[in-house]
Amino acid sequence: TAWYHKKLPEDLQSMNLEDLMKESREYAQGPYATALLMGDRLSGEEYAGHVRQIARLTGLSEYYVERSNLRIQIFQFTKELLRDEKRTVGRFDSRIKGIDREAVGDSPDYDPSYAAVQGPYTGCLNDYVRKDLNFKTDLPYEILTGRVHPWNYEDYENRYVNVGDTLQEAISKNPYLKVFVANGYYDLATPFLATEYTFAHLGLDASLRGNVSMGYYEAGHMMYTHKESLEKLGEDLDTFYDQTLQLVVGE
Repeated sequence: TAWYHKKLPEDLQSMNLEDLMKESREYAQGPYATALLMGDRLSGEEYAGHVRQIARLTGLSEYYVERSNLRIQIFQFTKELLRDEKRTVGRFDSRIKGIDREAVGDSPDYDPSYAAVQGPYTGCLNDYVRKDLNFKTDLPYEILTGRVHPWNYEDYENRYVNVGDTLQEAISKNPYLKVFVANGYYDLATPFLATEYTFAHLGLDASLRGNVSMGYYEAGHMMYTHKESLEKLGEDLDTFYDQTLQLVVGE
């Protein structure tokens, strides 16, 4: 995100995105993860070193990182990165900028990336299901509201919601089940590294780990709103379908 908005030091800004992601992964999964585990056991010198590296990779100031205790929440980041320009960045797609009523505060007034697609996609879907699919209903299609997900979280009381176990069970029961995961580099709602972590901890048998494949796109949560990413997604899905059919039919 900071790379896209040109907020990184010159040496990082000059890197291509793939190489930058590699460096960020290595720090996040190694030294940074260890630092969070160490907590107050970090020496002053070690703490200062992590402040510098986090600021370097995120585009935030060392002053801000130090006062955040090395932990930057998503909404804090989307508010802070472009604060000097009086702009925010989106959560679903951090390439998109927003304008808040005031530049102060610790979180944005709204998600500009959601505001950009809510109306157009809701209208398009309502039109599509009625005119193209000839589906008749008096109910409107709602893209994301409180009525969209009236789910029961009883099974997850007193613990984090994690449906990874369900997917692990499904793949284990059906070894022919293949999964393709599309990741947008600028998606802060479901960050690609969190997705990688989730799938790395499914606990799949070694013989089934190849059932999962991933694609990466220089876009946000809805990567198909970005033309180049839409084209790449289509190509990746064609390949995924072909390979899956060949494996199943070939046997």
